[in-house]
Amino acid sequence: MLAERRHQLILRALRSGGPAAVTDLSEQLGVSPATIRRDLVKLEDDGLLTRVHGGARAEEGDQPFAEVAEVRVAEKDAIAARAAALVKDGQSVLLDIGTTAYRLARQLHGRRLTVITSNLVVYEELADDEGIELVLLGGMVRREYRSLVGFLTEDNLRQLHADWLFLGTSGVRPGGQVMDTTVVEVPVKRAMIKASDRIVLLADTAKFPGTGMAKVCGPEDLDVVVTNAPVDAATCSSLEEAGVEVVLAGKGPV
Repeated sequence: MLAERRHQLILRALRSGGPAAVTDLSEQLGVSPATIRRDLVKLEDDGLLTRVHGGARAEEGDQPFAEVAEVRVAEKDAIAARAAALVKDGQSVLLDIGTTAYRLARQLHGRRLTVITSNLVVYEELADDEGIELVLLGGMVRREYRSLVGFLTEDNLRQLHADWLFLGTSGVRPGGQVMDTTVVEVPVKRAMIKASDRIVLLADTAKFPGTGMAKVCGPEDLDVVVTNAPVDAATCSSLEEAGVEVVLAGKGPV
């Protein structure tokens, strides 16, 4: 395998699954630990990851939509199906950016709903569904991330109201704080929270703790967390103390 291809696979593994050990990366790629160590040194020199004891973690930052869309699809679909079951016909739904919100949009076909979004892929998914009243928020287009951001998006949200917000995240801290790697998206997410009655966080197991340097909101701003795996004890306790319902995909509340 060429070094460039190995480097791509290493970064994808770290971004999708979090920090990884040299031995794990060696087994995944079918090369020696010594080769992986040399790759990690090169990638750290390029500023793409940080070596930690026995392995490495990816540097925080944006990932293009197309890259993230290929990761953990089955888990996202399970979360999306459970989240869609919360919504009743006739209600209004605000969908955040990101791939899990897109998977949720796929679950809404044939429903009588109003869907509001800044997610261009959600818009494309639902544009031909005549049963859905579709509202696309204005704003500056972030092409690679398939989203709309900026003061126009925030102004639009101040004029709207939704029964439900389905919110994405880059990570959830043990204290229950919802984080994001993309600073420019944070004001839009906060405006979405203010515009909605009930806030549902969509977070697969990789989001605990996940990544993110910018705080979107605290656990007190959430009503429900839908996830695909049991949440760690510290985070679960923080969410519980804030009155947040944690729901496992395919099951009832935790």
